[in-house]
Amino acid sequence: MSMSNFCSMQGRVAVVTGGARGIGRSIVEKLALLGADVVIADMLIDLAEEAVDEISKLTQRKLIAYNVNVSDGKSTSELIDQTIKQLGKIDILVNNAGITRDTLILRMEEADWDAVINVNLKGVFNCSKAAIRPMMKQRYGRIVNISSVSGQAGQAGQTNYSASKAGIIGFTKALAREVASRQITVNAVAPGFIPTYLTNDLPEDLKTSILSATPIGRMGKPEEIASAVAFLASEEASYITGQVLAVDGGMAMM
Repeated sequence: MSMSNFCSMQGRVAVVTGGARGIGRSIVEKLALLGADVVIADMLIDLAEEAVDEISKLTQRKLIAYNVNVSDGKSTSELIDQTIKQLGKIDILVNNAGITRDTLILRMEEADWDAVINVNLKGVFNCSKAAIRPMMKQRYGRIVNISSVSGQAGQAGQTNYSASKAGIIGFTKALAREVASRQITVNAVAPGFIPTYLTNDLPEDLKTSILSATPIGRMGKPEEIASAVAFLASEEASYITGQVLAVDGGMAMM
């Protein structure tokens, strides 16, 4: 394979949850530019449709906006059913949808805990369960879950978020063992500090301390996460499964 075809997604169909903005949108754009047809699955349907319009100007691939609530199993089943109905199959699932409800545990309401776990962790379960059956039938699939440095090292004020992202790591390893014999790989990407709408509200002193703990000495970019996801979703990564790729500037060296 020539380098020009490295990580080619030609002929592939991908679903990206939380794909309307931030890291998710960068992932959508990267996969589409590499040749995949992509479903942008998000509750923010207006932003998803905007993303379809703008990314369509860059590529001839099919892009579809789909309104989904990843914490609802019926909604995620319909997402995968409609993907197959409209695009013929599903090859790649990127579980990126996530929310934060940051506060110290003494102030954290039960609703804050439940909301984060239901979207960030249960959402990965719901989408993966819906996608696994068609992937098993075709004996091919790539699942990439977006974890976080917070799930590897923990972060004060994020017990709910850190727990959800650590849970994704355990889920990734367990599912990878279940489906490897069907040529389905399951991996995770753990971003470090990437400026997006999720990090806009972090206190400046926390941002400064995070930056000082990053050996590379700068914040990451959404497109750097997208490149890691694209690699794990590609043929070049066919012998990689159950792994967590930290894209964090060295924050959480294990």
